[in-house]
Amino acid sequence: VLVLILYQALFLKKKPVSETPPLPTVEKGPGLEPSQKEFPPPQTIPKKAEQKPLQTISAPGEQQIIIDTSLYKAVWSNKGGILISWKLKKHKDDKGEDLELVSQRAAELQIYPFSLRTEDPSFDAIINSALYKFTAPEFQLAEGQKGELRFQYADESGIQAEKVFIFQEGKYDFDVQVNALKKGEEIEPRLIWGPGFGNPSPVEQKQRTFGSGVGITVFSSGKFFHQEERKFKPEENLYNFVQWAAYENNYFAALFLTFPQRASAAFLKESPEKSPYFLLSISNPQKAYIGPKDFDSLVEFGYSAKRLIRFGAFGFIAEILLKASKFFHQLVPNWGFTIIILTIIIKIIFFPLTYSSMRSMTKMQELQPKLKAIRAKYRKAKQDIALRRKMNEEIMMLYKEHKINPAGGCLPLFIQIPVFWGFFRLLVVSIEYRHSPFILWIKDLSVRDPYYVTPILMGITQFISQKMTPTTAEPTQQRMMLILPLIFTIWLMSFQSGLILYWLTTNVLQIGQQYIMNRLAKGKKRELHGKRGKK
Repeated sequence: VLVLILYQALFLKKKPVSETPPLPTVEKGPGLEPSQKEFPPPQTIPKKAEQKPLQTISAPGEQQIIIDTSLYKAVWSNKGGILISWKLKKHKDDKGEDLELVSQRAAELQIYPFSLRTEDPSFDAIINSALYKFTAPEFQLAEGQKGELRFQYADESGIQAEKVFIFQEGKYDFDVQVNALKKGEEIEPRLIWGPGFGNPSPVEQKQRTFGSGVGITVFSSGKFFHQEERKFKPEENLYNFVQWAAYENNYFAALFLTFPQRASAAFLKESPEKSPYFLLSISNPQKAYIGPKDFDSLVEFGYSAKRLIRFGAFGFIAEILLKASKFFHQLVPNWGFTIIILTIIIKIIFFPLTYSSMRSMTKMQELQPKLKAIRAKYRKAKQDIALRRKMNEEIMMLYKEHKINPAGGCLPLFIQIPVFWGFFRLLVVSIEYRHSPFILWIKDLSVRDPYYVTPILMGITQFISQKMTPTTAEPTQQRMMLILPLIFTIWLMSFQSGLILYWLTTNVLQIGQQYIMNRLAKGKKRELHGKRGKK
């Protein structure tokens, strides 16, 4: 025992337990760090349990959101953040109910307005069927109020989408903002409107000669482009640097204002071929207008949106006539009587030109015997150029002697054509005449006369007017011209009753003017013959 104790005491000396061997060090050189920094201790490496998952945002179920204003009632769904109904309160359908602008085909095809599209169909399927979280289930805006509807969605895979709409009472337009992320990368989805526009009944489509189909109008780089479904051209359906694009029919539109530096629009035709549907695809929207193509509303919206109303080549004249018709409508609240009043005023304004035309035609008719005598004198003028020139010189001398301008009968009529065309386009495209009654059987000035009474009266009055008007045409040509009223009657039977009313009123006034002119002409003849008899 003693030997063992001495051995341990002398030969087996213990080192302190607290002491640890020092770590080897390396001198710091260019681009090198101490060895302990090259190999970080285990506690500096992030653990898997500490990596936070992406935050998800969604709603527990599908729900509808209602936006109620004095102009419209809109219904949105948080499933996809899409629009399922937009009813106008101040415009009615054939049943007298608020007019619906979202087509029934949207539900059939499961493609709704304000759905999104990208180049990735799987991404589109997710964001268009996701249950978005939203701000409030209902907005009822009073005068001067604004309301914000915000849709938000995010999932674990990094897909995020947000749609923000800001509505204002008393306006058809509202602010739009669309954002989307795919695995943290920002993308620019395209907003969709369609398929179709409204739900016109087969009867309404048959009654309307104009504006039964849909189309788009695009404003890009200071130019306007228009394309209709009936004349769809796939090679011309994409437009770049778009300031705004609108999906429309004759009376209503869904217009989207964009950032033109990086926006484009496309008019898309999609299958099935037997019953195709059309969509408007727009990028970078910032504002939308969904409502009537009302001139005052579009002027207030700005951005040359009033050009959505296609007044035609003489649009400035149509705008003047529209303002005048609105003024008279305040005095006489019937758009049919407004047409009559405006037609009478136009006739009064152009009476000097009409009088000049009638007077010239009457003088030309009186000269017919002398003109026939000159033409008989130069029967061989058709084969001889020299004789033809001499005959024309003699005819012009006769015109000069009697102070007659050979173009005097037609020129005043040509001057009036722009006004007539402006009035025609006004009655075709102005929403004021839609569903506006006149009297008795005419319940809507924007569709044809259901009993064809006004077209027949128009044809009869045109025949009477033509029969009373002096003419220099030969008997054969006169008989041919008398067939025109019949042709016009058949052609115009399906036109708007407002347009026929305008034409009928014009014919009646023309008959009255012609009757007065004929009486004056007969009085002058008697006076002239009386002077000759005394001599």
